[in-house]
Amino acid sequence: MVHAAASHARSRRLSGGDLNRAFAALADPTRRAAVEILRGGPRRAGELADALGSSPAGLSRHLRVLRESGLVAEEVLETDARVRLYRLEREQLESLRTWLEDVGAFFGDQLVSFKAHAERTRSRRAR
Repeated sequence: MVHAAASHARSRRLSGGDLNRAFAALADPTRRAAVEILRGGPRRAGELADALGSSPAGLSRHLRVLRESGLVAEEVLETDARVRLYRLEREQLESLRTWLEDVGAFFGDQLVSFKAHAERTRSRRAR
């Protein structure tokens, strides 16, 4: 059995601070690589360190940043309280994806408007 050490109840919309923490966490290549590995499922801290070619102590601060950003959760195994299992927080990642899609849609709409304007302007000049 596994117990969550910290639970991150998040709303569907990320606050400005949540966005800042998530993007700051993902700005580091080691943390992005850890997230990529965790996409395959929960991993022990030692497994992550081995996969990333890092020492457990060196990876510890990266995992703390990912936990504090809400992107990763730490769980304690009931059978061995010394073992920490890390997993992605799907709800937080979904919220981040939703925000990125909203921003992308805004720019997509802007490009469509610009294209229509450019075509109108071009057709007026052609007359």
